[in-house]
Amino acid sequence: MARSPQPPAPEQIDPAEAHRLVAAGEALLLDVRESVEHAEVHAPGALLVPLGDFGDFDGDLGGGGGDGDGSGGGSGVEAVRAAGGGRLVLAVCRSGNRSQRAAELLNARGVPTVNVVGGMRAWRQAGLPAHRDGCCCGGAA
Repeated sequence: MARSPQPPAPEQIDPAEAHRLVAAGEALLLDVRESVEHAEVHAPGALLVPLGDFGDFDGDLGGGGGDGDGSGGGSGVEAVRAAGGGRLVLAVCRSGNRSQRAAELLNARGVPTVNVVGGMRAWRQAGLPAHRDGCCCGGAA
């Protein structure tokens, strides 16, 4: 039985390089965890758009879904596209699994996205800046 071709896996980036790109204004850091996880600890300036906000994710990354215009639907995709302003998007989650899925979906929808390997666990292990619940950022992402 022939298998249908799978889209290429998104590129990967380590947390230190992701932090450098975000700090330089060259990339948008996208947190795809749930709001409760984000409130516990998050990277400064990360845009929170939970993976579930990207609309149906049934593995059909080639298009479809959404509002019938081929854009892929999901208000999250459009929010990321707008916030990114043409910059590279760096997707992060807790460990790297959800962000990998988000990167696949966003790339398929024309939003250049790279997965942050190891997620926020690796980010914190690298000693990179992170805010906790009740931090100075007032809860803003």
